[in-house]
Amino acid sequence: VQLVESGGGLVQAGDSLRLSCAASGLTGRTFDTYAMGWFRQAPGKEREFVAAIRWGTGLTYYADSVKGRFAIARDNAKNTVTLQMNSLKPDDTAVYYCAAGDWPSSEHQTYNYWGQGTQVTVSS
Repeated sequence: VQLVESGGGLVQAGDSLRLSCAASGLTGRTFDTYAMGWFRQAPGKEREFVAAIRWGTGLTYYADSVKGRFAIARDNAKNTVTLQMNSLKPDDTAVYYCAAGDWPSSEHQTYNYWGQGTQVTVSS
Protein backbone atom coordinates (compact mmCIF):
# COMPACT_ATOMS: atom_id res chain seq x y z
CA VAL A 1 0.00 0.00 0.00
CA GLN A 2 1.33 3.40 -0.96
CA LEU A 3 0.08 6.59 0.66
CA VAL A 4 0.77 10.05 -0.77
CA GLU A 5 -0.10 13.20 1.14
CA SER A 6 -0.67 16.59 -0.41
CA GLY A 7 -2.01 20.01 0.52
CA GLY A 8 0.56 21.24 3.00
CA GLY A 9 1.93 24.75 2.92
CA LEU A 10 2.62 28.00 4.73
CA VAL A 11 -0.38 29.80 6.21
CA GLN A 12 -1.10 32.40 8.84
CA ALA A 13 -2.65 31.78 12.22
CA GLY A 14 -6.41 31.51 11.91
CA ASP A 15 -6.29 30.25 8.34
CA SER A 16 -7.53 26.91 7.05
CA LEU A 17 -5.80 24.14 5.14
CA ARG A 18 -6.99 20.85 3.73
CA LEU A 19 -4.68 17.86 3.52
CA SER A 20 -5.35 14.88 1.29
CA CYS A 21 -3.97 11.37 1.30
CA ALA A 22 -4.33 9.11 -1.72
CA ALA A 23 -3.94 5.36 -1.34
CA SER A 24 -2.82 2.98 -4.06
CA GLY A 25 -1.44 -0.55 -4.41
CA LEU A 26 -4.36 -2.02 -2.49
CA THR A 27 -3.86 -5.55 -3.68
CA GLY A 28 -6.23 -8.10 -2.13
CA ARG A 29 -7.90 -5.63 0.19
CA THR A 30 -10.09 -2.62 -0.44
CA PHE A 31 -9.51 0.85 0.95
CA ASP A 32 -12.75 0.85 2.92
CA THR A 33 -11.47 -1.97 5.13
CA TYR A 34 -8.59 0.11 6.43
CA ALA A 35 -8.66 2.44 9.39
CA MET A 36 -6.93 5.68 8.44
CA GLY A 37 -5.09 8.08 10.66
CA TRP A 38 -3.29 11.40 10.61
CA PHE A 39 -0.27 12.03 12.77
CA ARG A 40 2.14 14.94 12.99
CA GLN A 41 5.70 15.51 14.09
CA ALA A 42 7.24 18.84 14.95
CA PRO A 43 11.03 19.34 15.08
CA GLY A 44 12.49 17.84 18.22
CA LYS A 45 9.20 16.24 19.23
CA GLU A 46 7.74 12.77 19.01
CA ARG A 47 5.16 11.84 16.44
CA GLU A 48 1.71 12.55 17.84
CA PHE A 49 -1.79 11.45 16.99
CA VAL A 50 -4.07 13.95 15.30
CA ALA A 51 -7.15 12.12 14.04
CA ALA A 52 -8.40 8.74 12.86
CA ILE A 53 -11.37 7.35 11.03
CA ARG A 54 -12.72 3.86 11.25
CA TRP A 55 -13.63 1.59 8.37
CA GLY A 56 -17.30 0.93 7.69
CA THR A 57 -19.27 3.40 9.85
CA GLY A 58 -16.54 5.98 9.56
CA LEU A 59 -16.46 6.84 13.24
CA THR A 60 -13.92 9.55 13.90
CA TYR A 61 -11.48 10.18 16.71
CA TYR A 62 -9.47 13.30 17.53
CA ALA A 63 -6.68 14.48 19.75
CA ASP A 64 -7.89 16.98 22.32
CA SER A 65 -5.59 19.61 20.85
CA VAL A 66 -7.43 19.62 17.51
CA LYS A 67 -10.96 18.68 18.51
CA GLY A 68 -13.44 21.20 17.14
CA ARG A 69 -10.91 22.62 14.67
CA PHE A 70 -9.93 19.63 12.51
CA ALA A 71 -12.13 17.17 10.65
CA ILE A 72 -11.11 13.86 9.12
CA ALA A 73 -13.15 12.33 6.31
CA ARG A 74 -12.78 9.54 3.81
CA ASP A 75 -13.97 8.95 0.26
CA ASN A 76 -13.85 5.22 -0.29
CA ALA A 77 -14.75 5.55 -3.97
CA LYS A 78 -11.61 7.64 -4.52
CA ASN A 79 -9.37 5.84 -2.01
CA THR A 80 -8.66 9.11 -0.24
CA VAL A 81 -8.75 10.50 3.26
CA THR A 82 -8.70 14.21 4.03
CA LEU A 83 -7.94 16.37 7.01
CA GLN A 84 -9.68 19.74 7.07
CA MET A 85 -7.80 22.05 9.41
CA ASN A 86 -9.44 25.27 10.56
CA SER A 87 -8.38 28.00 12.96
CA LEU A 88 -4.78 26.96 12.60
CA LYS A 89 -2.31 27.90 15.29
CA PRO A 90 1.51 28.16 15.25
CA ASP A 91 1.55 25.06 17.49
CA ASP A 92 0.03 23.10 14.60
CA THR A 93 3.27 23.52 12.66
CA ALA A 94 4.62 20.05 11.85
CA VAL A 95 5.06 17.43 9.19
CA TYR A 96 1.72 15.67 8.80
CA TYR A 97 1.62 11.97 8.00
CA CYS A 98 -1.15 9.78 6.71
CA ALA A 99 -1.30 6.18 7.93
CA ALA A 100 -3.32 3.04 7.24
CA GLY A 101 -3.94 0.14 9.58
CA ASP A 102 -6.43 -2.29 11.01
CA TRP A 103 -7.68 -0.17 13.89
CA PRO A 104 -8.29 3.58 14.34
CA SER A 105 -5.76 3.84 17.13
CA SER A 106 -3.97 6.85 18.55
CA GLU A 107 -0.80 4.76 18.79
CA HIS A 108 1.39 5.11 15.73
CA GLN A 109 2.84 1.63 16.22
CA THR A 110 -0.49 0.06 15.26
CA TYR A 111 -0.44 1.43 11.72
CA ASN A 112 1.14 -0.65 8.97
CA TYR A 113 1.56 1.88 6.17
CA TRP A 114 2.73 5.47 6.12
CA GLY A 115 3.02 8.30 3.66
CA GLN A 116 6.08 10.46 3.24
CA GLY A 117 4.55 13.44 5.00
CA THR A 118 3.60 16.98 4.05
CA GLN A 119 4.84 20.12 5.78
CA VAL A 120 2.39 22.48 7.42
CA THR A 121 3.76 25.77 8.71
CA VAL A 122 1.58 28.25 10.57
CA SER A 123 3.01 31.70 11.12
CA SER A 124 1.86 33.99 13.92
